[in-house]
Amino acid sequence: MRWPGATTRVLLALLAGALVGLALAHWHPGAAARAADIAQPVGRLWLSALQMTVVPLVLALVILGVATASDAAASGRVARRAMFVFVVVLSLFSAYAALVAPALLSLVPRSAQLTATLQAAGTATEAAAAPSLAQWIGGVVPSNAIMAAAQGAMLPLVVFALFFGFALTRIEQERRAQVIGLCHGIADTMIVIVRWVLLAAPVGVFALMLAVCAQAGLGVVGALLGYIVLQCGMYTGAILICYALVGVFAGRSPLAFASAVLPVQIVAASTQSSLATLPAMLESARDRLGLPRAVAALVLPMAVTLFRITSPIQYMVAASFVAWAYGIELTPTQLAFGAALSVVISLGSVGLPGQAIFTATVIPVTLSMGLPVEPLGLLLAVDTIPDVFATTGNVTGDLTATAIVARHSPEASDPPSSS
Repeated sequence: MRWPGATTRVLLALLAGALVGLALAHWHPGAAARAADIAQPVGRLWLSALQMTVVPLVLALVILGVATASDAAASGRVARRAMFVFVVVLSLFSAYAALVAPALLSLVPRSAQLTATLQAAGTATEAAAAPSLAQWIGGVVPSNAIMAAAQGAMLPLVVFALFFGFALTRIEQERRAQVIGLCHGIADTMIVIVRWVLLAAPVGVFALMLAVCAQAGLGVVGALLGYIVLQCGMYTGAILICYALVGVFAGRSPLAFASAVLPVQIVAASTQSSLATLPAMLESARDRLGLPRAVAALVLPMAVTLFRITSPIQYMVAASFVAWAYGIELTPTQLAFGAALSVVISLGSVGLPGQAIFTATVIPVTLSMGLPVEPLGLLLAVDTIPDVFATTGNVTGDLTATAIVARHSPEASDPPSSS
């Protein structure tokens, strides 16, 4: 008999925790309270183990992201143009998520019992305290980078990593390679630790789900289903926005573009891997969209390596959901910084394995917005369900960016074939 995969085990643990918690809450309320008291510390311990890797992992990934992007942009005008398009489009979708996700969640009635349970389990009041604009600006540049790392202050830490990464591109090649090698080693080591912690994910997710369901009842199940629907809907909206971008900035018919990329989307949905879809993207770019071979051959591999339009959407939807569940009203400052950090982190985190992406991306964005991270263990468990929509959106974004770059790169057009 074949043992279930990691994702299946986590989803089964989520279901088991929900069933046990709901059953105890219905038939034995006293036992449910005692079980929640036992399960909560177990779930928190698992989340803390995930959090302990966030600071070194984010620091290394942002530095590597800046260095990689600089190397890619240095390869020519088309590459620099592609990097500009990537950053602008990622910023657009980050802003889209920051505006639309909280607005949609505000239309959904909040479970008062779920909010009370979450607030009782953590320090929601302290977490919801957002800095003023003056405090936010004053805290952008760290006076002590080591202290910022020790305190888990993601804003100054990321700013320091950006300065470090850009400065790294200005030193001689041999020394730069040594530092980049060190950052790769730190990132790889943290990923190993994350994988070890994720081995205990079924236990942690079971404990978290049992504790919340035992206290909040069916409200948490409905909230998680709503989160899944929201993620899938936001990813679908991103695909439609891509069609509009092609019409405005690439001078192509959105309907014709949608028809041309449909075979690629089918491959993406079946493989759930942008890298595995790359051959199909190259074929569609050349044969169905008629894009210059030189542009497609350069931009599409860059896009798979550096560009994932659904990443900032995922980060902002998760953070907005946490705020909604806790009854926290997000300020424009929180949303703006969360959106900006989402773009930076998404550029550095592409290519991370499996659920390690969640640890390196969603947790720091949520922390940076001053929000509690306790519900993220449950969101990690269900995050694999919308992955089909996410991968489909990513490959659509890759081809969209390639079409835009091709429209504005006449020097890279294919030469006319000789007859």
